[in-house]
Amino acid sequence: MPEVLDEEDSGQLDLRGVVGIFRRRHLQFLLPLFLGWLIVWGVSWILPPTYKSTTTILVEQPTMPQNYVAPNISDDVQARIESMKTELLSQTRLLTIVHRLQLYGGAKDPLTEDARVNKMRKDIDVELVRDTQKQDVTAFQISYSASDPHVAQLVTRELTDLFINENNKVRQQESEGTTSFLEQQLEEARQSLAEQDAKVQQFESQHTGALPNQQGSNLQILAGLQQRLQNEQDALNTAKQQRVYFQAMLEEERANPVRVKVADANTAATGGATDLATVDLQLDKMRADLADLNSRYTDNYPDVVSLKRQIAKTEAVRNALASAAKQKSAGSSALGAVDPTLSEAGRQIESQLQANDLEIKNRENAISALNAQIGGYEGRLNLEPATEEQLTDLTRGYEQSKKNYDDLLQKKNESEMATSMEQMQQGERFTMLDPPSLPAKPDFPNRLKFCAMGIGVGFALGIAVVGGFEFMDDRLYSERKIKALLPMAVISEVPEVVSAVDTEKSKRKAAIGWATAGIVFVVILAGSAFSYLRS
Repeated sequence: MPEVLDEEDSGQLDLRGVVGIFRRRHLQFLLPLFLGWLIVWGVSWILPPTYKSTTTILVEQPTMPQNYVAPNISDDVQARIESMKTELLSQTRLLTIVHRLQLYGGAKDPLTEDARVNKMRKDIDVELVRDTQKQDVTAFQISYSASDPHVAQLVTRELTDLFINENNKVRQQESEGTTSFLEQQLEEARQSLAEQDAKVQQFESQHTGALPNQQGSNLQILAGLQQRLQNEQDALNTAKQQRVYFQAMLEEERANPVRVKVADANTAATGGATDLATVDLQLDKMRADLADLNSRYTDNYPDVVSLKRQIAKTEAVRNALASAAKQKSAGSSALGAVDPTLSEAGRQIESQLQANDLEIKNRENAISALNAQIGGYEGRLNLEPATEEQLTDLTRGYEQSKKNYDDLLQKKNESEMATSMEQMQQGERFTMLDPPSLPAKPDFPNRLKFCAMGIGVGFALGIAVVGGFEFMDDRLYSERKIKALLPMAVISEVPEVVSAVDTEKSKRKAAIGWATAGIVFVVILAGSAFSYLRS
């Protein structure tokens, strides 16, 4: 309705003026209102209809729990959908669909291929569906708009298949790529581990005996060598004492060969034994006693050590007796010539002295060898701190390489399981929840909305027309405005004299106005109802 502001001194709205304008200008308002609505509503029937087919694709979670088989690809569904959308809506993919389905006029359409692709992209809509609580993408909708509902349904099915197949393909390729990458990294880690192991083995082979884990055995061996050295030194001292004794006996034999008997020398050395048979019996007895002691005590037990010394001495005497007997039978001595002026006892003493000299020499050689061995083991023990530090560095590198190798091996095995799951399509996948719909009514134009828009446009047009007429009309319709123009106050008023003709004319005008308003209202209501039923 037209809106006229007839303000009083207080600035309030004059409703009488508004009602008066409506009475005067109702036809000028109703006709533009109807004309504006009719134009907009008619346009909605002229525009070509567009049908929209929609399908929903569910983002289905993996059937295998993640704590058993963890996926080896990104779980960002939105990013993957956007990536696939960019690839699937590329010019190559869309042109394939356009040519196969003869979209947008086919070969007869003057549009270029780029224009067709851009037009098809505008007709495609991909909308994500999120969880209301976690805001995770749980599904997405694919829509396509076309002038033919069957074409819209067919293209939507094509796009749906593309998204589902592309998702399976992309996930499988990404999974296989991850597994291949891990296999390459595992091979590099295996080579690095082999190099580190070779370095450790080479170092251990170069420092055999001086390794930290051999320190205990080195100390034990060193203690044994020192004990053997002590035994050899004791045996050497005993042999030197025997040499002094034998030399004294020999000198005495030479001075008085009759008084000195070889039995004394044998008695001093063997405890009374003067022939090989007796010495062998003593050796057998002492060896049996030694075996009995070894079964009960260690080698460091005093009785064992003492008995070993006695056995060594007796063996030396036995060897000397055997050598003397051999010299006597052969007529010569292997240890040197025996003085022929000596008696039988003197020659035995001289043979024992020569055997004693040989024993001393052997003891001295053994002591020198033991000292050398002890020096070598002491050198190993001195080198062990530096060797341990170098070996620790090598071992640390080996352990790091081994840990890296084990981690990559575990990841590779898990990735292979995930790849197998993707190949069996047991991972996250897209499932078509509803098949593409066959639209029965056009999505555009929405004729019911156009009706509402038409009413709004007609309403604005009617107000503009009424306002224009009121602006160009210079007549006065308000008593207030008339009184304002008079130079003096009005004392009295003459009432309006209305004739029967005027009354009839007013009634006829009011009837026409109400009839026009009713017709406009009924036509608009009928058009809206028709649009609703056809939409």
